[in-house]
Amino acid sequence: MANPNDQTQAGSSAAAQLEADVKRAVEQGLNLQDQVRQLTLAQFSSGKFDLAALRELSQAVLNGALAGAQPLLQPALAQTGQAKEQLQQVVAGLDAALAQLAQGASLALQEAAGKAQAFSATDLKHARADFEQLEQMFLETLQSTASRTRDAAGVILSELLAHSRLHGSAVGAQLQQGWLTTAQQLGEVGRAQLDAGLKLAQASSDLLRQIAAGVLGGLAEQVKPAAKVDAGAQGGKGSAGSKDA
Repeated sequence: MANPNDQTQAGSSAAAQLEADVKRAVEQGLNLQDQVRQLTLAQFSSGKFDLAALRELSQAVLNGALAGAQPLLQPALAQTGQAKEQLQQVVAGLDAALAQLAQGASLALQEAAGKAQAFSATDLKHARADFEQLEQMFLETLQSTASRTRDAAGVILSELLAHSRLHGSAVGAQLQQGWLTTAQQLGEVGRAQLDAGLKLAQASSDLLRQIAAGVLGGLAEQVKPAAKVDAGAQGGKGSAGSKDA
């Protein structure tokens, strides 16, 4: 059995590493959005993480961004325009990484549909609620960081939060799109098998809840190659967070 203390230390180490990597990326300022996306996905895929751990990693991304952009916000420089652009790209990169993770979660759940006997409406409702927490976590982390950041960076983050809430986030759009496909597939599987005379097995219900609650922790193999293969293809693509405010 894994030691909880070891898991906590591993998560903290991953967050510290991600924060340092993002800070360095902001200081360098090259292909920032895609760098943040790849750095974040690399940490997502480095171990089995639950929602709390994903929140910690998301917070690490924002902390690293603030640390890297801080020199531009000094009174002697006050280059808030450049700092805003950097923070916008970091938030967009984090949003894109979460969207890619959400896509992997949807695919994993769809694949699992073929292995379970049937799913009830209650099961689907629970699954959807679990998935929707991912976007809520993104927005809450952005909000809490903006609230406790007192300088111009706090104002910038507040503006990015308002933009994401008004126009939607990339992770939210992916969750909505992925859920429609997933719900349709799960519903069709359930109806087909029930029509064949199969009873709704408790095992299938348990399986769905396990997938919905822990799917984010089981996507390492799905996310890891995507981060590498898509690096070139998605380097120029923006997310909802990179729209014009």
